[in-house]
Amino acid sequence: MAEDIEDFISEQKLENATLIGHSMGAKTAMTVALRSPNLIESLISVDNAPIDAALQSDFGKYIRGMQRIEDIGVKRQSEADEILKEYETSLPIRQFLLTNLFRDPQTGLQRFRLPLKFLASDLDNMADFPFRNPDEVRFEKPTLFVRGTKSHYVSDDALPVIGRFFPTFELRDIEAGHWVISENPEAFKNVVVEFLQKKD
Repeated sequence: MAEDIEDFISEQKLENATLIGHSMGAKTAMTVALRSPNLIESLISVDNAPIDAALQSDFGKYIRGMQRIEDIGVKRQSEADEILKEYETSLPIRQFLLTNLFRDPQTGLQRFRLPLKFLASDLDNMADFPFRNPDEVRFEKPTLFVRGTKSHYVSDDALPVIGRFFPTFELRDIEAGHWVISENPEAFKNVVVEFLQKKD
């Protein structure tokens, strides 16, 4: 995934880009920053750290719910939401997951943009981080880590490792679980805007 992002930035000739990622996307964004620091000017990592960590058990449950939606063959997003309610009670989290739905033009059915079968089979390794030694590689440009106060993905114990990989990092806590952007969008927007304005 990091290579895809690097290729996209290069092909589009993007300059002074800020790369932002949440969860697995945060690990991908951190990987790009460490592999190709010349491609981006700043990094925002949302609720993940540059360490190997076990995924919450919810992820497998979400994948199963999403697979069920595709297996049943629903035509409307509201039908997909009804199915997903059996797997997640929180409306903001369901809405976030359902942003990946699209209507297949050939069948008229709702499908997910995500390769669910690959995600399901690789779930155990998905929380790994490709870099082990912060003495070998660093990203020394502006970096913001945003974490949910009710999430375990960026613990205080991870902060020294974050500081070694990303020595200029700032940390902002938001009252939320792992789904920071969906659970507290206003607070999330505020910390991101503040970081970007300060950077300019």
